[in-house]
Amino acid sequence: MASGKVKDVYDAGGGLLRFHFSDRVSAYDVRFAEAIPKKGEALCRFAEFWFGELGVPSHFVRRVSGTDMLVRRLEMIPVECVARGYLYGSLHDRHAAGASGMDLADARLAARLPRPVFDPTTKAEHDEPVTRESAVRMGLVDGATYDALESMTLGIYGKMSSVAARAGFVMADLKLEFGVLDGRVVLGDSVGPDEFRLWPAGSYEPGRVQEAYDKQILRDWLAREGHKGRFERERAAGGVPRAPAIPPEIVETMSARYADAYERITGEAL
Repeated sequence: MASGKVKDVYDAGGGLLRFHFSDRVSAYDVRFAEAIPKKGEALCRFAEFWFGELGVPSHFVRRVSGTDMLVRRLEMIPVECVARGYLYGSLHDRHAAGASGMDLADARLAARLPRPVFDPTTKAEHDEPVTRESAVRMGLVDGATYDALESMTLGIYGKMSSVAARAGFVMADLKLEFGVLDGRVVLGDSVGPDEFRLWPAGSYEPGRVQEAYDKQILRDWLAREGHKGRFERERAAGGVPRAPAIPPEIVETMSARYADAYERITGEAL
């Protein structure tokens, strides 16, 4: 039915979809030619773990292979639901530009926020932040649905952060998607290292770039090498950004850390 940046989606019949998690990787809305070994399996098995661990209504049915799972078809809600517990990524960039709407005593990179915040975006090729007012005005959701998404997202982030903390990780932020099934809002899509930032608690230190156990490893390399800025310039000129070759050591590090994060959090071997 569809081939996304990471997942391939098949119609499994009977109102079910089959998700296949590939080893593909993307960053800054650019797809790369290199595959990340074990990534697809880590994402699929992480999704199974979280859907079972969270105890919230979801579309998950069962995992059918190392890289495939069955889910119920949903009417997806057109909002990316983001919870943030730390000042990092696009939130840090917006705050530095005076566009976050927050008054923070500690505005260092990776500083812990006074409390987790709901920071949703549109679901588009290039996501844009939305507020309750703008989401309703744009017709993405009504006010009651927005409030439900905020409550569910922050609740799930709190649960996942606690599980990650017991495994020695800081979960900096989390992106979720929801849909409607039989008239109620349920958790959809997937939940794994492509949907959250994970830092080892032992090396966490505000004011610097954090050690990543997710695809932030690739983002950080792209930023250091100037590719992130080049992507932005190429898009501004109306072009399609050219993906550089990912160095073998970055590929190896990402593969190892996806597996390590899964094993430490779930207690199961990958």
